[in-house]
Amino acid sequence: MLVVETVAKIRRAYFVQGKGIKEICRELRLSRKVVRKAPRSDETAFSYQRSVQPQPKLGPWTDELDRLLAANVGRSARERVTLTRIFEDLRGLGYEGGYDAVRRYAASWRRRESAVTAAAFVPLSFDPGEAYQFDWSHEIVLIAGATVTIKVAHMRLCHSRMPFVRAYPRETQEMVFDAHDKAFAFFGGACTRGIYDNMKTAVDAIFVGRERAYNRRFQQMCGHYLVEPVACTPASGWEKGQVENQVGTVRQNFFAPRVRVKSLQELNDWLADRCTEWAKARPHPEIADKTIWEVFQEEQANLVPYRGPFDGFHAIPAAVSKTCLVRFDNNKYSVDASAVGRPVEIRAYAQRIELRQEGRIVGEHARAFGRGGTVYDPWHYVPVLARKPGALRNGVPFKDWELPASIQSIRRKLKAAPDGDRQMVRILSAALTDGLPAVEAACAEALEQGVHSADVMLNILARSRDTGPPPTIATPEALRLRRPPVADCARYDSLRRAR
Repeated sequence: MLVVETVAKIRRAYFVQGKGIKEICRELRLSRKVVRKAPRSDETAFSYQRSVQPQPKLGPWTDELDRLLAANVGRSARERVTLTRIFEDLRGLGYEGGYDAVRRYAASWRRRESAVTAAAFVPLSFDPGEAYQFDWSHEIVLIAGATVTIKVAHMRLCHSRMPFVRAYPRETQEMVFDAHDKAFAFFGGACTRGIYDNMKTAVDAIFVGRERAYNRRFQQMCGHYLVEPVACTPASGWEKGQVENQVGTVRQNFFAPRVRVKSLQELNDWLADRCTEWAKARPHPEIADKTIWEVFQEEQANLVPYRGPFDGFHAIPAAVSKTCLVRFDNNKYSVDASAVGRPVEIRAYAQRIELRQEGRIVGEHARAFGRGGTVYDPWHYVPVLARKPGALRNGVPFKDWELPASIQSIRRKLKAAPDGDRQMVRILSAALTDGLPAVEAACAEALEQGVHSADVMLNILARSRDTGPPPTIATPEALRLRRPPVADCARYDSLRRAR
């Protein structure tokens, strides 16, 4: 087969130097048949493609080999076997040929299949404020020296390509609500349409085409922000390709090398600043003379105005144990003692837990994301101490209880008294009715007087509640008598004489 350099030499010798075919054959030591091809055609390169590949031994086995190759492609990436294994399986069925024939046939089979299944896409364009895309990713960071896998919520405005990124410990529904609220507050508004994959926190059922049964709470959130949700076709990530691309971009530019922070809040503050810096430094892919940040600022006028935070909680019922505890997400939280024996509703927010019973809040705590932890509020157990004052000394909720300084001082002094626990319970119980600031002031006054008795403190508290004598009732001017009555005692004398 003539190489390109040899073809060029033949053409120059024939057309430029005027040499004959025989002379060129002698100089280049080529056959006359080969040399004639170059000047007789305008081709500058020649290639040979075999029209028919003889397969004397593999021919009868091509159908079986097609089946083995197709079955292998249909397996997951972890379960796929090598071509050598397929060759061995074919040999086990009776094939007597060599491996090279199988290898060449498998290469041509892959080319045919890729030509059939090759995906083509249509470029998309979005109007300002028309749509955003939402997705999740998993990243690894160092928080307070510990390696933690976090869930990162990604949102991207389709027109300006403005990104928003926020990290969470979970990928649950309340985190989805919080991510939308923080994103819309960051953007200064929402779009009229949101594009999602079929995440379980949003979609309950998938029907034919674009029809979906959305989660009721997710629909409430979309109704609050005036957003129309649109779900992609299952396993079709290219339908929200912008945010899919953002996941890789953020991973390379934000989380590599591994980020080191002290808390999740510090990480989120840094991510928000990083999104702004990245947008200001990147040109817009379609508007070359403007950055992403500049196009975003123009798009803000077309966004749906931000309507304030959505009450984004995930509610589930729960039972209250006799120790005033409720279990949620592998942790326990205390509730008011009055809630024992009846079910409560847990409202889980992204950062806190709210416990309600018959519309009344019976507990509120910062949310814990570990496993097996217990979060106590000692004030929930104060009513129980009225019946069991001895529990104050060894009760788990009261260990390391941070009380105001004056109340803490009286507690230390009462530990030496025989009935110190009972007196302290009376003081703490007063805080439930009079309020902690009033009890703190009464304790401080008692300490100034050099006493720490509960009776003295409660007496001071009672005096602070005494409002003094009732005010006198003044007679309005309209009710004053114009002729005041005059007492006439002589009338009694006349009655006595008549008798």
